[in-house]
Amino acid sequence: MVYMKTQINLKVDNSVKEQAQIMASELGLSLSSVVNAVLKQFARTGKLDLSTEPRATPYLEKLVEEARKEYAEGKTSGPFTNVDDLMKYLNS
Repeated sequence: MVYMKTQINLKVDNSVKEQAQIMASELGLSLSSVVNAVLKQFARTGKLDLSTEPRATPYLEKLVEEARKEYAEGKTSGPFTNVDDLMKYLNS
């Protein structure tokens, strides 16, 4: 499969571009990489997520809810202070 690149010219406020470049740089990314990621996600899912807050997937939220319930019911084990005790517990 051959990947071809194309150029898109966008008009954005200069301050928005500068802020976006700073945020991308803090993540170790180029602004082009960020735009590509957003466009790929939009093309794949048809959804546009504009939130800056981290959000867990529904699967992870379910796991956390189950873990909290087990903890509240006293169904958890540990904490373990060493690997040997953990392995004994896991193999029992």
